[in-house]
Amino acid sequence: MLIKNILIGLAITILGSFVAIYGILAFYGEAPQWDKYCGSILQPLYEINTSQQCSDLNGKWNPTYTDGRYAPTPVKSGLVGYCDLYYDCNLQLQKSQESYSRTLFIITVPVGVILIVVGAALFALEAVGAGIMLAGIVTLIYGAANYWPNANNMIRFIISLAGLVLVIILAYWINKKYKEKNKGFFKKLIKRKRR
Repeated sequence: MLIKNILIGLAITILGSFVAIYGILAFYGEAPQWDKYCGSILQPLYEINTSQQCSDLNGKWNPTYTDGRYAPTPVKSGLVGYCDLYYDCNLQLQKSQESYSRTLFIITVPVGVILIVVGAALFALEAVGAGIMLAGIVTLIYGAANYWPNANNMIRFIISLAGLVLVIILAYWINKKYKEKNKGFFKKLIKRKRR
């Protein structure tokens, strides 16, 4: 029976988190995609040799690569560098992705917390309660993982602290509920033995 409960709980965890995550994506929408922002930019049929040619095409001339190394070969004009035609659209895409992940996180937090609370309330059915609680945790992890790279350290600290406090409060509540339930069980057991 224990193995069946574990498997049922695991199935509820997986399906519950899928329902939560894909439900959020279905109603909130997909993340911003590169094609929408940069897909319409066409590379010219000629070689871009100067910063002026680059700016005429709304690009950004870069004398170095992003890791700080200088471009290895000078172009025909003698300048060292390359033209990044996707610079502006990549900045817009990055801002949209940051905004999207922040809003996604704001949506997933209450959904995950609700799942955890519902799972704790249904803890009488251990497999169901534990599965729903784990689905809530997976939903929280999904939302946090999307937002984490864009958050600063103070936001990360606040998120972590709030999560820790919530889990401690929930653990205290569950254990108190469990002790009260077992207290009545032990009283009944003692009465039976005295008879």
